[in-house]
Amino acid sequence: MAKPKKTVIEYRNYELPVTFPVLLLTGDRWHISDVKSGKLHFHNCLEIGLCHTDSGFMEFDGKPNPFKAGDVTFISRNVPHTTYSTKGTASLWSYIYVQPDEILKGYYADSFPYADLFADMLQNIRCILGKEDYADIYYIVRTIIEEIERKGMNYQLTVKGLFLALFMKMLRIYASGKNTITEGDEEAADNALVISPALDYIKENYMQNFPIENLADMCHLSQTHFRRVFHEIMNTSPLNYLNTTRILQSCILLRTTEDSILSISERVGFRSVSSYNRHFSEIMGTQPSDWRHKMAQVDNASILEYTGWTQAQTLHEIAKE
Repeated sequence: MAKPKKTVIEYRNYELPVTFPVLLLTGDRWHISDVKSGKLHFHNCLEIGLCHTDSGFMEFDGKPNPFKAGDVTFISRNVPHTTYSTKGTASLWSYIYVQPDEILKGYYADSFPYADLFADMLQNIRCILGKEDYADIYYIVRTIIEEIERKGMNYQLTVKGLFLALFMKMLRIYASGKNTITEGDEEAADNALVISPALDYIKENYMQNFPIENLADMCHLSQTHFRRVFHEIMNTSPLNYLNTTRILQSCILLRTTEDSILSISERVGFRSVSSYNRHFSEIMGTQPSDWRHKMAQVDNASILEYTGWTQAQTLHEIAKE
């Protein structure tokens, strides 16, 4: 008896501007096919989508969730999913990719009211909000898109203010439990919360060398159970996730400093430059020096001009048994 085909997970790394970590993808190009992809994908940042036309499905954990024109979607980083339109249509979208903790610098800190809940939301949210029920969310997202497109006087300050209002409204929705996708999926949500200490620790300490086994202890799980739950949620192993985090942080240093490759590899936690180069090539599809040179040329260009529409590399394909 043939074994069922294993799911392929694709990692998409969006190169956000360094000084203003928001990327807008909009216009007539952004149509979603009615053909369901054979791959799931996830991002390095929060995705906010606005559906302009038609309808379709957004799929998580093998469960299709319907969307329609006027809906706004929020998908946390590291949440595998895929989107496809209703048969015979090609829904039109605008997408905003953002690093909330960066865009809200000056507004948000650990002392911020409900800081823990806010951090949990950014890590776990995956929802579809209809215009008819959440008109305020729709109009804020629409205004953010328009501000970024027009680039009027002080538009970046305006966009930051709009994001602050948007995330505070989303926090209320998240706190109320009206998350239209995770509702009824308590087990998945509980699992995500179980490994959150490990994800938080990696985020803060990726540059340190520590035994992966320590992560299981932080989550109060056995080694075997921790690795299984982590893989179920993240679709990759804890070690692969740690190395990917290190590589993405190195990308920031490659773009914003003139430090040597060796120095950067050490700063993000690799014990040797050869190991760093190997992991960088596996995840980014090129060597660090070549990537740095390319970024120097395209930092201010449209993402369409240099990588299709994503810097997408396969992060993890489950090995055949």
